Amino acid sequence: MTDASPSPSANGTDNPAPLAADPAHGTDAGAPGASKFLTAETSASAAIAANAEGRPFWARLDNPFTVGLLLTLGGLVALLLAIALTNIATILVYIGLAAFAALGLDPVIKWLGRHGVKRGWAIVIIFLTGAIIAVGLMLLVVPTLVQQIEQFIKNIPDTITNFENSDFYAWLEGIFGTGLTGLIDEMEKFFTDPKNIAALSGGLLKVGAGIATAVSGALIVVVLTLYFTASLPGIKDSLMQFAPARRRVGVRAMTDQITDSVGGYLMGMVILAFFNSVVATLLHVVLQLPYPLLMGVLAFSITIIPLIGPVLYWIVATVIALFTSPIAALIFAICYLIYIQIEAYVLTPKVMNRAIEIPGSLVVIGALIGGTLLGFIGALVAIPVTASILLIIKQVFFKKQDAKV
Repeated sequence: MTDASPSPSANGTDNPAPLAADPAHGTDAGAPGASKFLTAETSASAAIAANAEGRPFWARLDNPFTVGLLLTLGGLVALLLAIALTNIATILVYIGLAAFAALGLDPVIKWLGRHGVKRGWAIVIIFLTGAIIAVGLMLLVVPTLVQQIEQFIKNIPDTITNFENSDFYAWLEGIFGTGLTGLIDEMEKFFTDPKNIAALSGGLLKVGAGIATAVSGALIVVVLTLYFTASLPGIKDSLMQFAPARRRVGVRAMTDQITDSVGGYLMGMVILAFFNSVVATLLHVVLQLPYPLLMGVLAFSITIIPLIGPVLYWIVATVIALFTSPIAALIFAICYLIYIQIEAYVLTPKVMNRAIEIPGSLVVIGALIGGTLLGFIGALVAIPVTASILLIIKQVFFKKQDAKV
């Protein structure tokens, strides 16, 4: 049996420590300079651990293969997201149009609510009125509109001939020479050829598909607008849940202010476009210019674009009127230009000032940027979006800056 008692020391006393072998004895660690190697290796491991501590795994460069794989997968995911957004761009446009239409109808619903009409009945009244107006326009306006478009296409040769016999054309020919006649003849041959008309429109099948797409898109927008209008208070309440509880009152007040201003702005744009349409139709009737109803519908469609819409319609309508009568075209240009000034300095301030407050320079910049990025829809929504950004800056950023004393 082995004795486990302590062994005596060299001086005759008991050694309290048991016998143990040196871990480095008999190994490379016991060689000269091994302690320095172990110290350097330990320091490198500690440096790697300290470098990796507190950093995300994708930021560690100790495994290049993993980093490269993750970067490649991230790029593929970003590419797939971009492709998906491109494919659903039309749906996003429908959703945006429906949301802005719902905000535009909300002031009317609130006005009816102040007169004792409940929100549900107010929505029913608005959409039934809109349906009646739409059916009436289809029954009264569309046949006449189609007839005028057909008449416009058939009368292109006579219109060009009358234009060539006018004094205005003689004045132009004196400036540009006889080549102007050849150019107009080629234009007449081109526009009167059914093959060219079909080629310009992309073919009858493409035109039919475009009309079907437009009709289905309009129905989708109407359905989404109905849904957004009915659930707008609930949507606002749900969005408020993302804000901290202590700030929900302020966020709710700012959200109501933004939605009210956007709704008032859109309703004001519709009112101003309606005024433009009425004025354009009356001018065409009084001056006996052709296609008054067609030009009225065109005026409403173009002038709903802020800022540049009335000017663009002024140019288009004046050029079309030149082919009928230069004198009538000049009178139309002067009268409509006067109306544009009245609208800019009288009607627009009265209609818009209560709805939206934004400097004129930012109106122009926002409309140009929105039109460049998203076309007609971008130009339409750029101004309320700009006003909303300004409101957020005033209510949030400026207040924080003012609090820093």
